[in-house]
Amino acid sequence: MMALSSRRKIAKKTILISFRQTDKSIEYMKKHLIISILFVLFIHYSSNAQIKIDVKKKVNKEANSRANKRTDQAIDKTFDKLEDGIGGLFKKKKKNNQTAEQQPAENNSSNTEFTDEAAANNNQQLDVQWAKFDFVPGDEVIFEDIPDETEANGEFPSRWDLVKGQVEIARVSNENVLMFIDGNPTIVPYLKNAKEDYLPEVFTIEFDFHKPVDGNRISVYLYDDKNQTHANSSMYFDIGSSVVSEKLSGVHGELPGINYANTGDARWIHVSIAFTKGKLKVYMDDTRLINIPHYEGNPSGLTLQAYFADLGENKAFYFKNIRIAKGGVEYYDRVLSDGKIIVNGIRFDVAQAGIRPESSGAINEIYSLMVQQPEINFSVEGHTDSDGDEEINQTLSEERAKAVMERLISMGIEAHRLKSAGWGESKPIDTNDTAEGKANNRRVEFVKF
Repeated sequence: MMALSSRRKIAKKTILISFRQTDKSIEYMKKHLIISILFVLFIHYSSNAQIKIDVKKKVNKEANSRANKRTDQAIDKTFDKLEDGIGGLFKKKKKNNQTAEQQPAENNSSNTEFTDEAAANNNQQLDVQWAKFDFVPGDEVIFEDIPDETEANGEFPSRWDLVKGQVEIARVSNENVLMFIDGNPTIVPYLKNAKEDYLPEVFTIEFDFHKPVDGNRISVYLYDDKNQTHANSSMYFDIGSSVVSEKLSGVHGELPGINYANTGDARWIHVSIAFTKGKLKVYMDDTRLINIPHYEGNPSGLTLQAYFADLGENKAFYFKNIRIAKGGVEYYDRVLSDGKIIVNGIRFDVAQAGIRPESSGAINEIYSLMVQQPEINFSVEGHTDSDGDEEINQTLSEERAKAVMERLISMGIEAHRLKSAGWGESKPIDTNDTAEGKANNRRVEFVKF
């Protein structure tokens, strides 16, 4: 241990250095203080010639008094720091010599005094769990338009009906899309029962749209604007680059990190809508922005509108992957009744096994079920429609099933509780002659074993 005389020498040297630094700072402050005060007093006293006073002498006296006071304060602080430092050496040594059982006594929970910093740290340790993306697509597709590869470029999309404006099929990034051109373009699904309420009491709607640079917004109506004119016209919401604004309830949600003003922001946006017996949720990409527990309206159809579309100003809006699906029974109930869960809400990159972000909701539901029911094990089985080569479809279904299995394992499900298989196009559950039938055949099944 260092001798006491040595510690005093170090302390003395430190104090002298501190004093020299303090003296320089004080002299600098004194000079500027004197100049400032002289200037102010000169202005004041020059207006009253009858007052005679030795201003310079008074200013020097006051400056010295304040400087001495600050010097005393600096010396006190220096001694305090030195004492804390020297004492800390002994405290640290003492703490290191404590046993593991003795150390926690210093942090006894009976101490109720907290600093702001400690309170902030305490708040950071809160275990906050919030499911910002709990969307699970309905299990029975009742309308879908990708649009199909057979759609002729430049023609009006065959699966839709026009309300106003111009909408045509275009080829964008090697995909067929619906191009909203101009004239307040508005379309509705072309259905035989369009005048009736074709949305069940539990349904989901999904689509992707591309907002152009400096583009404004789109509108989504929860009724058929051409055939259901009796519906509540306030059942709609506007969607911009980062916001969803629902009009009937006046609810507004904003996606963080995106330019609200839209300027310079062009991107594909995935929109998901879930309606469950009066509860309405709207999602943008992987975040829920609207959550209305008791929606006042009765959704009966779908209308898509891009009021501000203008191809002449490079502000065309594009849509693809539009799907309306009927909701289903809870996953656990399906396992009990059918021994398997059919999920068509797990999406993949075109002709690949890469899992798309909008699949998170369905995968999270399977994960939660397996965590809550540890006795359930699943065979993850992939299926395709009949488009394309049969062998390629077989391989693709195997790779996709394996990708989903590996995702669940990476989330924490034990590997022995999962296995995977692919069936290609060999086990259809619907016709392959319609877009809706193909959508139902493209699925992932979780079969209990």
